Amino acid sequence: MRLTIPIFMEIALVALVGFVDMFMLSSCGDGAVAAVGLASQIVMLVFLVYRFAASGVAVVCAQYHGAGLRKRLVQVVGVALIFNAVLGFVVSAFLYFNAEAILRMMGLREELMSEGAAYLRIAGAFSFFQALGFTFSASLRSVDRVKSPMVATAVANIVNVVGNYLLIYGHCGCPALGVVGAAWATAASQVVSMAILLVHHTRVHIRRYPLVWFKVFPWREFTGIFKIGLPAIGEEMSYCLSQAVTIYFINQISTEALTTRTYVANSVMFTYLFGVSVVQAGDILVGHLVGQYRYKAAYILGNFFYCRALVVSLCCSGALALAGPWVLGLLTQNSEIIRLGTILFWIDCVLEIGRMRTIFACWTLRAAGDVLYPMAVGITFQWVIAVGLFWVVAIPMGFGLVGAWAVFALDENVRGCILVHRWHAKAWIGKSLA
Repeated sequence: MRLTIPIFMEIALVALVGFVDMFMLSSCGDGAVAAVGLASQIVMLVFLVYRFAASGVAVVCAQYHGAGLRKRLVQVVGVALIFNAVLGFVVSAFLYFNAEAILRMMGLREELMSEGAAYLRIAGAFSFFQALGFTFSASLRSVDRVKSPMVATAVANIVNVVGNYLLIYGHCGCPALGVVGAAWATAASQVVSMAILLVHHTRVHIRRYPLVWFKVFPWREFTGIFKIGLPAIGEEMSYCLSQAVTIYFINQISTEALTTRTYVANSVMFTYLFGVSVVQAGDILVGHLVGQYRYKAAYILGNFFYCRALVVSLCCSGALALAGPWVLGLLTQNSEIIRLGTILFWIDCVLEIGRMRTIFACWTLRAAGDVLYPMAVGITFQWVIAVGLFWVVAIPMGFGLVGAWAVFALDENVRGCILVHRWHAKAWIGKSLA
């Protein structure tokens, strides 16, 4: 719990950034929300690319910390920072110069293009700072220093809210920029967050990187990051790409369907945040135990926090379904969006069972060093069920967004059952990198 609470606060505050943007932009119309929702999905996909190195850092450093290998831990973080700095610069430049072309490829309607492109251009250009922030955060978490990322995210939220208030509506003499104002506020919050993490990192975790440790490039540590990071981010990238394809299909249904999806997706995040926090905290400890070859203790701990995470997630999703009409009523006056969104909230109660199983088993298997199996299962079922069956049910069969959400629930539950079986079979034993 000492690890869970700060992680929960950090994740909740990260989710709050997107929700606050959506809530404050809702006064500009449902079209602005739809445009920003699609642009944000692309930004999230980019963040997954940045998390490639961070995912490897989190697992490898946790195992090295448990095994007491300080030098190798520092080498891992140094290599990851260099890699993400170069990657962040290239990707940020690409998004800035190709924002409109990317959104047109995603099928965004022309009447929404100017707002969506403006948001993506600004948020994408400043995503470089998020690339470094992910690495600092993963490094700090791996050695149990979970409060620093929480503080950075809290301050970033304040910057985002104040920036939205000033720049979306034009208060205190600032220009009323609407969607562009929301993008600048989000970019400023990312810069502030990275700066705080940098200060914490160099003061309490790794104060310096001895050059003698990098005189010979640490290829073993670089390879370790790829060994964990590539499969981990491959599965997450596949998930995000599959979601992007489904958003393209939803966009073909109607603007109302796309707007409903944006409202519901941003709302349901809060139902599984605490469960995700429990899993992430447990995975830090599982990594430490696996680094010490204490496999039985890691297995017992994993089963313990899985049960707690599942119960909390189900209670939260049920509460959201009951409060669905009231929550959506705060965001829009469109009765059809409220009706459709409420149905999706109830379907989500079933979806959350599978989601929590998948998150637990996938992330905990990675923490133990078993990364290829979750990637293979994830990629296969995400595209066969979450995309292929989605298209059949939602468009040719005509079930629309309700049918799509039912397919999402099926995908998460099938993957969850397969991955949980892998955990109980203990096929992950002996895959530690430490």
